[in-house]
Amino acid sequence: MAVSPSSSAQQARQALANRLAELCRDAGMTGQDIADRCAWSRSKSSRIMNGRTPPSPDDIRAWCRATGAEDQTEDLLASLRAAEGMWVEWRRMERAGLRRAQEAVLPLFERTHRFRAYSSWLVPGLIQTHGYTEAVLRAVQRRRVTVDDVADAVAVRMERQRVLYEGDRRFAFLVEESVLRNSLGNADTQLEQLEHLLALTGGSLPSVSLGVVPTRLGRSRMPVEGFWIYDTTQVMVELVSGHLTLTQPSEVKAYADTFAMLADMAVHGAKARALITSAMGRLR
Repeated sequence: MAVSPSSSAQQARQALANRLAELCRDAGMTGQDIADRCAWSRSKSSRIMNGRTPPSPDDIRAWCRATGAEDQTEDLLASLRAAEGMWVEWRRMERAGLRRAQEAVLPLFERTHRFRAYSSWLVPGLIQTHGYTEAVLRAVQRRRVTVDDVADAVAVRMERQRVLYEGDRRFAFLVEESVLRNSLGNADTQLEQLEHLLALTGGSLPSVSLGVVPTRLGRSRMPVEGFWIYDTTQVMVELVSGHLTLTQPSEVKAYADTFAMLADMAVHGAKARALITSAMGRLR
């Protein structure tokens, strides 16, 4: 049975609880000993070790001091941050509107040097036109967000595209051929977006590579959920109900391998332009 994203997050929290329990045992201590040294109730240390209550950063620091394992503090804090941010529902991320959700990812984009993105649904945000972005975010707002700050959110996403031109960054985008024929916005919006993709395949931005995975029989890999790979350290996976952040090296490698397989199936340059031009012809 496949593990749901929320179950994956719970597993990460339980793994952290297990590591804290191991520190306790390795120090020859009991949960009561931890509670006494940290001035906690016995029930608090028990709930933390059993994974029923997530520890705070201060709890982890106190735990490491109590068990004489202060050299483990930073690793455990990193595990806590990963567990807390692993699974985020869209309704939680977007409860204050779409602008804040767009702003939240900007630091990640600014510190990344190698981007790899695959999409089976939409044109990736960094290579969207203004009109296409407005159509995408308006559709999202109507479906699940009560606050209407679409104009501000579009402005933030457009401003974020400056990373395409700054620094020594490289970008590799893959889209399914069906993305070229989705029905977002009107015909003019679609044509403008396709013209932009056409320019990218022609080398208008040397730092950007764009490939199209053709729709054809006998393909060796079926379309998968959209995902972004940031350098070699993090993957963000976009699902219907929320987004999943993965930082474990084995998981990052699995998505990197998938990207490589999809890239081998994709067409670039003149062949990609032919598919884009065909999609444009249907709109005209």
